[in-house]
Amino acid sequence: MSQVTEYSDKVMDHFMNPRNVGEIENASGVGTVGNAKCGDIMRMYLDIDENGVVREAKFKTFGCGAAVATSSMATELVRGKTVQEALSVTNQAVMEALDGLPKVKIHCSLLAEEAIHAALWDYAEKNHLTIDGLKPPVNDIDETEAFYEMER
Repeated sequence: MSQVTEYSDKVMDHFMNPRNVGEIENASGVGTVGNAKCGDIMRMYLDIDENGVVREAKFKTFGCGAAVATSSMATELVRGKTVQEALSVTNQAVMEALDGLPKVKIHCSLLAEEAIHAALWDYAEKNHLTIDGLKPPVNDIDETEAFYEMER
């Protein structure tokens, strides 16, 4: 028996009309994360200018509609932000911007947050920078899901 999942109009819009799909050639930072349990894979590309502002953000995602929608929204949320502001975009912010996600799809918003962090980590590594509050990326968000669930 399949489970019916209710999605908000914003989730459906970002799934059906995703923003910022694609790659950025010579990106300042690229981050790839996945969830082994569900098979979703998200790659985030950031173009960061000399003032540390995200000029452009693009993504490629292999996964469900919620994974595509959270990727799309995450790129919208980080564009025009400083590196520090982009780092503060949480899975909660992504979910709120999408008017919520079903509980079984919260992991998709975690993927989006981790993809941003992984791309920022790559940017920092390439430029020999330290970004306050940035931790090494997690390759499989399944590793962090239990932690996030405990915090709720």
